[in-house]
Amino acid sequence: MWLSAVVAALVFQSASAPGTDFEADGLRALEQKNYSVAIEALTKAIAAEPGSYTAHFNLALAYSLSARGTEAIAEYRRTLELKPGLYQANLNLGILLLEAKQAGAALSALREARGARPAEFRPAYYLGETLLASGKPAEAAPEFEAALKIDPKSAAAELGLARALARGSQLSAAGPHFERAAQLDPAYSDALLELADLYQGAKQYDEAAAIYDRFPNNAAAQERVGEILLTAGKHAEAIPHLETAVRLSPSSANRLALATAYFGKKELDKGVEVLNQALTADPDNYDLRMLAGRVLRDQKQYPKAVTQFASAVKIKPESLDAWNEAAASLMLADDYPRAMAALDKLKSLGGETPSHYYLRAIMFDKLKQYPPALDYYQRFLAASGGKFPDEEFKSRQRARIIQRELSKR
Repeated sequence: MWLSAVVAALVFQSASAPGTDFEADGLRALEQKNYSVAIEALTKAIAAEPGSYTAHFNLALAYSLSARGTEAIAEYRRTLELKPGLYQANLNLGILLLEAKQAGAALSALREARGARPAEFRPAYYLGETLLASGKPAEAAPEFEAALKIDPKSAAAELGLARALARGSQLSAAGPHFERAAQLDPAYSDALLELADLYQGAKQYDEAAAIYDRFPNNAAAQERVGEILLTAGKHAEAIPHLETAVRLSPSSANRLALATAYFGKKELDKGVEVLNQALTADPDNYDLRMLAGRVLRDQKQYPKAVTQFASAVKIKPESLDAWNEAAASLMLADDYPRAMAALDKLKSLGGETPSHYYLRAIMFDKLKQYPPALDYYQRFLAASGGKFPDEEFKSRQRARIIQRELSKR
């Protein structure tokens, strides 16, 4: 509708301006949507009459309709050199520059168009979009409001205003406009997911979950609401959402979340089944390996846990968490040489903590290597600062016993 109106206006303009048969041929081709023919004819018209701003404008339009944006931009700029302030050229140039992600360059053209036609929807709306893309949400919001006064039923303008308010740290004010956009046009329903993401980012988890839950057939939305519930420790409530997400579109992430929820609800068999499915599909997933190792560790299957943590270390060799888990599991598996090696690796990575002194002390103690055991008990006690009362009590007891033993030698 808009494009045919532009062509009709320029047919009138070109009829009253100097022209050639080439320009008339180009206009007819434009009306017939034969853009390649239009481009050829209008190029010839410009060669014959370089100062015809209507020919340049229509060539720009033909380029634009042929998805040749760079050439269209150049022709609109030439049009404005020949006819400064031409409303439709400024508007079209601004829109094309915005689409080309050159929002800064689009601003002057759209401001001119807005000033020329303050009562029209398009310049207000596109100026709002351009200001928003330029990182100026406070300036964009009034433009979208103006567009909505002209067309109160524009879902696009409602969404633009919602985004401008949200990016201007006015999330509570933005929410109703996201909702209004979806009400005006169902095609904008996914904008509600954008709102939910914003709520989640702002830690307004209840609001986010309530919106995600309105999309029962959207795997990503169900995964998000499940994760929110999981973070809140509501494992049982999270499970049906995560089961839906896995059923609709299984992924390593939603299977990991579902397995975590099952384990949290003490449904061990279900958790193991989902975790094994995930590992089969994605064996090089660090998070899956870490969860598998922790589950096996909690079941006191230490050698198997070590295998999982070793796999995690191969995936992320610099992971302090993986090396820490590996060291602890190796110690619990009575594999002291490898446990010591893992602690050495942690130290080389800058991840040694007082708890690692304690682990070394225990292992040296069990190996009856009392001098280093005493040394590490004492290091632990000096560094722990009362944070580990049980371990500190045991360390004092063992340190005294070892000191007495060593004094007898």
